[in-house]
Amino acid sequence: RPNPYQGSLLQDSVRRYLQLPADQTVLILHAKVAQKSYGNEKRFFCPPPCVYLSGPGWKLKQEQIKARDLGEAGFRVCGYMGLDSMGSSLMETQKLSFEEQPDAKGFSCAKALYISDTDKRKHFRLVLKLFFSNGQEIGTFHSKLIKVISKPSQKKQSLKNTDLCISSGSKVSLFNRLRSQTVSTRYLSVEGGAFIASARQWAAFTLHLADERCPRSEFPLREGYIRYGSVVQLVCTATGVTLPPLIIRKVMKQYAMLDVDEPISQLHKCAFQLQGSDRMYLCLSTDKVIQFQASPCPKEANRELLNDGSCWTIISTETVEYTFSESLACVREPVSPVPLIAALQLTGGGDVAMLEVQGEYFHAHLKVWFGDVEAETMYRSPKSLVCVVPDVSAFGSDWRWLRYPITVPLLLIRDDGLIYSSSFTFTYTPEQSCIPGQQVLSDVPQDSDKLLDSIHQEFTRTNFHLFMQT
Repeated sequence: RPNPYQGSLLQDSVRRYLQLPADQTVLILHAKVAQKSYGNEKRFFCPPPCVYLSGPGWKLKQEQIKARDLGEAGFRVCGYMGLDSMGSSLMETQKLSFEEQPDAKGFSCAKALYISDTDKRKHFRLVLKLFFSNGQEIGTFHSKLIKVISKPSQKKQSLKNTDLCISSGSKVSLFNRLRSQTVSTRYLSVEGGAFIASARQWAAFTLHLADERCPRSEFPLREGYIRYGSVVQLVCTATGVTLPPLIIRKVMKQYAMLDVDEPISQLHKCAFQLQGSDRMYLCLSTDKVIQFQASPCPKEANRELLNDGSCWTIISTETVEYTFSESLACVREPVSPVPLIAALQLTGGGDVAMLEVQGEYFHAHLKVWFGDVEAETMYRSPKSLVCVVPDVSAFGSDWRWLRYPITVPLLLIRDDGLIYSSSFTFTYTPEQSCIPGQQVLSDVPQDSDKLLDSIHQEFTRTNFHLFMQT
């Protein structure tokens, strides 16, 4: 690609971006498993895959298009979503129309996607293609892998089949269908800080396993797979709103089973009893979430009778987020593939430290930047980039007198100036003996250069730190 930016001009653009980021984010939410359709039936994916557009860069880009085209018809975002084997025909995909929400995010969902029995794959991805309504292509974005299942497992789950089990700390969605009717489906969601049952949007919840032996106020979290009878906590991933501690129960024929402790599986029916309550369960009533008191079963003490609104279906979910910024670039091509950074690995030492950037969708037109400093970058594979870590002096700090940690954001920049931000940072850390308030030696020995060089090598080898911001 031709590069319109050279040297300091690109660096100035990156500095302006760091001062006022104008990111565009595409967030795809989808279930981790999909039930296969058979014959003429269409088992639409539930919950339906959702797409959220957020960030100030969308409005800025739309204003640029509006000013150039002298009209409002060309800057609306539209898209198509389908399975990754469907080819290019738009007839095989579902059209998405985005609507603006109160929080200024664009939202759309694909309610009519399914996988037929003629598709023999065990895994697939969703493909999202986004355009502006003037025909300008934004890019192509992929979901994470989705596992195909024939139907929910009725057998007692074994922890050997971890693909279907649900682990503590993973994300789930909960939905309810009254009398098993698809049109009555309601999803547990959060709106205005309160839990609701929505027919349109669903929320992903982090499901935590708690240590029930500890006081409720402490509520320490544990690792492991979720089993029936466990005390759990549901935390909305988008808002952080949390339900009180709940005991998850298996549901069979509208009864909550109190003595079942087997692992929970995908698309199982379950109920959530409020810990310490008198048979009170999480329940929906139209679009509200309420508490319902179950009835004891006189003949079987290990069962409690529920109503339809207290029976939820649980399924694991995945989230993939793509972030880029066109605000300072003359971008004529699609923004995809948008690289995703998964991990960083530092190697080497002395005067040269090498950083391996691991992830997906890398290509040879990317450079790694440490803040506003470009690093010498080598393309290794679509999953790996390697770069030389810039000396801390590039940020205006001499390593010889570095007293405080310096943290810089890690960026990937395409050679046409398109910026891909990440949640990763890189920190230059002084030696532990250099603490604030310490005096710097005033008498420097004659062989100070050798001494400082040896200190520098040791510092470089041992005191680079990487961490991911949460």
